[in-house]
Amino acid sequence: MAPPPSRTHPHVTMHDVAQKAGVSAQTVSNVINGRSERVSPETIDRVTKVIDELGYRLNQSARSLRRGRTGIVGLAVPLLTSEYYGELAERLTRRFSAQGIRLATEDTGGAMTAEVESLAGSHLETYDGFILAVAASESADLDRILPTKPIVLLGERALSTRFDHVLMDNVGGAEMATGYLLDRGARSVVAIGGATTGSESVKTLRTKGYVEAHRARGLDVRSELVVDARLDMAGGYQETMALIDSRVPFDGLFALTDSIAHGALRALADHGVRVPHDVQIVGFDNVASSAYSTPRLTTIEPGNDEMADEIVGIMLARLRSSAPRGEPERRMLPTSLVVRESTR
Repeated sequence: MAPPPSRTHPHVTMHDVAQKAGVSAQTVSNVINGRSERVSPETIDRVTKVIDELGYRLNQSARSLRRGRTGIVGLAVPLLTSEYYGELAERLTRRFSAQGIRLATEDTGGAMTAEVESLAGSHLETYDGFILAVAASESADLDRILPTKPIVLLGERALSTRFDHVLMDNVGGAEMATGYLLDRGARSVVAIGGATTGSESVKTLRTKGYVEAHRARGLDVRSELVVDARLDMAGGYQETMALIDSRVPFDGLFALTDSIAHGALRALADHGVRVPHDVQIVGFDNVASSAYSTPRLTTIEPGNDEMADEIVGIMLARLRSSAPRGEPERRMLPTSLVVRESTR
């Protein structure tokens, strides 16, 4: 059986609609673009019925190009398979879509070269603006860029002041997480995924908060409890297994990401270690799956929704401004603790 004919006819033009409705092409344009104060209700009704009858569809791409816009904002993240970045992209997609803007997401692999190239003028031709989650680039790398479109940076560190930047409070959130474990009786708290040396990053900043929580309570930090790990489930599982095998005693675990925490939970379960009875755990990021793990994960909420609101708000303000590269904005979102079942 042949498929039913489509009601959309790609060769129907605005002039065809105008002729059928007995009005001018300008009147059709006014109806399509919402300039209803210039058209009577009867004419609007007649034009919309003809549009539906003929299957006319506005060429949005051509319309955007005539306005000097693509209708697309780009987002580049270090890892598309990351639950955190996937949720960020979903939040931004919904918010931009409500404004009639599409979000296109790219993967930089966390490589400095890919991050810098994503901001090159030739690459930005595709977009009206661009959002970059910075993983590897330093201020010096970004300062060489001459932006041709609005750019919003995301990331753990204070970078170039030439761009709008939305950050989370990594140090404060990590101090809150570690302090909560210490205040609930843990005395040997592991920072899994931590690093005390190296350039400023999510690892060093969250480890700094871990250290500050100990110092605020007059406690020393034991170097063997700061355990480097990849910031994913496999890293959390592998390093927690190695820590248990090393027989280093611990009764608390601050995981630098929720993904690490999920891997650690599996490793502890495999060794028969009870959470939170034997070891208490706090994660960081409050990804959706943390409310469904066994046990449900206590974690740091870094202001995920508020961060998405800030990013979209800054970008829209730049796109609508006659001076899109005005004084750069810098916003740091406060963190909060979400208490669930992995702590006492």
